[in-house]
Amino acid sequence: MYQDKTQKATFDLLNKVNDKNKMSQKIIKLESLESANTMDLPLVNPELEGTSFFLEGGDVGVLLLHGLTATTAEVRPLAKRLHNAGFTVSSPLLPGHGTTPENLNQTHRTEWTAACEKAYLELKKKCSQIFVGGESAGGLLALHLASEHPEIKGILLFAPAMRLASSFLYTFFWVLASPFVLSIQKNVEDNKDCMAWQGYKVNPLKAGVQLLKLQRETQLRLCRIYQPILIIQANLDKTVDLKSGDMILQGVQSAVRESHWMEKSRHVVILDKEFQEVAEITLKFIEKLIH
Repeated sequence: MYQDKTQKATFDLLNKVNDKNKMSQKIIKLESLESANTMDLPLVNPELEGTSFFLEGGDVGVLLLHGLTATTAEVRPLAKRLHNAGFTVSSPLLPGHGTTPENLNQTHRTEWTAACEKAYLELKKKCSQIFVGGESAGGLLALHLASEHPEIKGILLFAPAMRLASSFLYTFFWVLASPFVLSIQKNVEDNKDCMAWQGYKVNPLKAGVQLLKLQRETQLRLCRIYQPILIIQANLDKTVDLKSGDMILQGVQSAVRESHWMEKSRHVVILDKEFQEVAEITLKFIEKLIH
């Protein structure tokens, strides 16, 4: 059931934290560790368009899902490329995103999956064939959706966050800290070679715990997935475990599967310097399946 003992230990820890969370409000509030200003930090690149969008095109639709702490600005360049190729493209802003880190901490993973389900059903009214895809945690949500809807035509995964790259001790620390510490500062790199990313400057810890639980649930659903699957990962990714793609391919039942590596890209592979190649691979994968 689990990939290794480390992962099992993490999930056992999550169950213990659930009990602590129920008492955390009564036990302690370490507000000194996280000032009000930290929680009210504006988004990185707030000038970008990060709201939900629906780009109407042809009868084939693509649902794109952004990652944890990001907004739809993360998937918009790829969405525009797909729309220009004639596809209808939709992307919902997930609950807790595009507002404040505190708001994201108050959301549950079932709210994210419900938002994806709603967006999928709306897209289904317009399109007869639908592909679902996502960046990082958005890839997990795409897998979750595909496990519920076998009629989905194909799955597009960009740096899927099946497991994080952080060490067990680091993960152990922030799982334990999540009832008391609101967030931890994120290292947001300024890379002029990449397109701009929009999202929170911090990692809300309770939301991070929800991500770990989503990882576990998604792993258990892989055996229910039969759709064609495309996975694009980045060699320089320091956010997710580079074995995430293999974990997915070992678990799904898909007969059609493709895996590609971007040698010069980092975690947000759909915004990095090899975007053109990522877009071309994605378009070719979709076109092969609809013709």
